[in-house]
Amino acid sequence: MKPMKISEAVVRRLPVYLQVLNDLNMRDVQTVSSQELGNRLDLNPAQIRKDLAYFGDFGRKGIGYDVTYLIEKIRQILKLDQPLNVGLVGAGNLGRALCNYNTYLKDNMKITAVFDVHPSMVGASINGLTVLPMEKLKETIAERNIRIGIITVPATEAQNVADKFSEAGVDGILNFAPTILRVPEHVRIHYANFTTELMSLAYYLDEEGDKENDETVVD
Repeated sequence: MKPMKISEAVVRRLPVYLQVLNDLNMRDVQTVSSQELGNRLDLNPAQIRKDLAYFGDFGRKGIGYDVTYLIEKIRQILKLDQPLNVGLVGAGNLGRALCNYNTYLKDNMKITAVFDVHPSMVGASINGLTVLPMEKLKETIAERNIRIGIITVPATEAQNVADKFSEAGVDGILNFAPTILRVPEHVRIHYANFTTELMSLAYYLDEEGDKENDETVVD
C-alpha cells in the first residue's frame, strides 16, 4: 500500500496549530476542543479534526485534545523532536535578523552556520555565529549535518546559492530572494517573498479609502 499523500495545505497548518497549543500550554490549559481551536484560528473545527486525523487519533470525544500530548505529537510529525540544523547564505540585514531570531526559537530547529560571498562580511560575528566564506559551505554542511538552507541574497545571486546548497546535500531550501529557483527533484523549496505578499494584500484594501482620497479637495 502506498503511503497517504498529505496535502501541502495541511502541513502548513500544523505549525499554526502548534503555536496556539504552545500558548495554551503556557497558560496551563490542559485540554482543548477542536471548537476552541477553531475559534482561536478562525477555522472550521471539522477542518482541524480532519487535518489531525491524517496522522492519528489524538482526541477523545466529549473531552477534546490533551494539549501537552498533542504538542508532542505535532512536534514529532514536523520532525521538531530532533535536532534540525539550518544554514543561511547572505549576512545582510535580513540574514542578520534571522540569525538573531535564533535566540527566541524553542524548538530544535536552529541556524548553525551562516555564509557570505563578500570578504567584508566574512569573519563577522552574528549572535554567536561566525560568518564563513562560501568556499566552506559544502564541508560545513556535511560536518554540521545541515538539512535546510536559507537564501537571503539578491535575486541575481540566488540561483547560484541554490545550486551550491543542492550540491552540498541539503534536503530543503527556504528562499527569501524575489525570484523563482530551479532545484533537483529531491530538494524541496519554499518561498518567502515579502513583495508578492504585500502586493496581494493591497488587493484586499478597502476601496472606500481610495474614493475618499479621490474626493478630497485641496485648496
